[in-house]
Amino acid sequence: MTEPAEAPEGTKPRRRMNYGEGREALLNAAVRVVARGGLRKLTYRAVAEEAGTTHGLVVHHFGSRDALIEEAVAHAIRTSLNTSALEPGTGRIEEFSVGVSEMVTADPDIQSFQYELLLEARRRPELLPHLRALYDEYFDATGRELSRMLPGGAGQPLTRLVFAALDGLVLHQLVFGGPEITDAAVEELRSLLRLLRDRQDAPDESRD
Repeated sequence: MTEPAEAPEGTKPRRRMNYGEGREALLNAAVRVVARGGLRKLTYRAVAEEAGTTHGLVVHHFGSRDALIEEAVAHAIRTSLNTSALEPGTGRIEEFSVGVSEMVTADPDIQSFQYELLLEARRRPELLPHLRALYDEYFDATGRELSRMLPGGAGQPLTRLVFAALDGLVLHQLVFGGPEITDAAVEELRSLLRLLRDRQDAPDESRD
């Protein structure tokens, strides 16, 4: 019996995957390809090589490069929202955005993927609908949780301000490291939200 041929050096061995496993693996591979090389590197062949499977399987699952991008964005949304604690649903300020630094450390590629798309959208406006869908999910989750935490609710400006602070912290940790700095900054953000909550809770003396 002959030995199986070894994969060429620098490539991943191909393996057979079932439908569900294959789709998830290909989306994760697409995210990694874009995170490391930008959107211009996103090809069927690059995704197949990263996932260790066949070019034909990528075509079978997604049909077009645009469909692959769209589904990879949706995958990024699901993954980030599930791990970011933007919306724990408790209304407790101390639980807001817990674990942001760990999220970045555990899966930097999913965050880098999103920033790569943001930069690419400046050159390719057709990507903007995908990015708007992604960030609308973040804004909505942030706004809902702020409204649970603050008795006076949260309008769009405050929601954007809070999310922009978190988004900037994620980007800075990706580039510069320092998860402990991220943790300290998020705690400062929570302190500011507590002050705002207490201010909204205070009686309005001007009406006395």
